[in-house]
Amino acid sequence: MIKSGVLKTTTLAVSVAVAACAQSQESKIETDVGEDETMQQPEVKGPRVLLETSMGSILIGFYPDQAPLSVENFLAYVEGGHYDGLVFHRVIPDFMIQAGGHEADLAMRDGGRESIRNESDNGLSNARGTIAMARTGDPHSASSQFFINLTDNTFLNFGAQSQNEWGYTVFGTVLEGMETVDAIAVVETGNAGGMQNVPVEAVTIVSATIVQP
Repeated sequence: MIKSGVLKTTTLAVSVAVAACAQSQESKIETDVGEDETMQQPEVKGPRVLLETSMGSILIGFYPDQAPLSVENFLAYVEGGHYDGLVFHRVIPDFMIQAGGHEADLAMRDGGRESIRNESDNGLSNARGTIAMARTGDPHSASSQFFINLTDNTFLNFGAQSQNEWGYTVFGTVLEGMETVDAIAVVETGNAGGMQNVPVEAVTIVSATIVQP
């Protein structure tokens, strides 16, 4: 059980590989970016977010200096209760787990915020345990959906400021609860709601809470 001082509790609802379903097209994370050398991640700063899921707790720390827009955006969704009740709708072993936009019945939940600028040129790598923004083929389409890397997915890193070489913005990392992430990664999946790799038994974000470091 992860314990920390709660600043604010919000109700979570959840959909990169880095984005969502066919209707929203946010479940795409394919990119032509070549592999980069693994970069050293900085120390996390500021508040954390505690995700209480149906399979355990995940504590996330953030990189506000490197990805200010993405961190602010994610925290705003947490504060607004957007993630409470959402599910991890895309799970691919040895790749990533994705959430942030789909209800248990796979209906989309609109976060009501504008998409944000891609910050993948911040020098951070999509290393195991990092959290990054999901998006469509439009590099600057990230909104509420996110994914957690299960391995070092360096091919998702920034390559160049072009349509095919923008990467996926890393904005935080798992501080505690990677065992929960790994447990989610091996659940049985299938096809549902026009999507692939959907957990057969829903993995729900029960609550998302901002906590003190």
